[in-house]
Amino acid sequence: MMKTRAKYHLGQVVRHRKHSFRGVVFDVDAIFSNTDEWYAAIPEDVRPDKDQPFYHLLAENDQSYYVAYVSEQNLVADYSGVPVDHPDLSDLFGPFCDGSYPLHFQLN
Repeated sequence: MMKTRAKYHLGQVVRHRKHSFRGVVFDVDAIFSNTDEWYAAIPEDVRPDKDQPFYHLLAENDQSYYVAYVSEQNLVADYSGVPVDHPDLSDLFGPFCDGSYPLHFQLN
């Protein structure tokens, strides 16, 4: 059964359940919308189901900043109150406030 609602919202800070990175949600796909090659590169024993929301994140870890594409099952909300330091945040969001980032623009 396909889930119809995303658990996390745009501007929310989340972290990966298994890997040590966190990020800010900047887009959500209702179901998997990346390439078959990307999906096949995930080890089969940890490959997530495609019928769930997938999140585009402005992500960071101890070494770098990047864009991540992560299934909902692999994310948890980050309530640490610590802002994310990704250099592209200001292109999409306003200043960190009450644990999340407000959007700079109107969505269609």
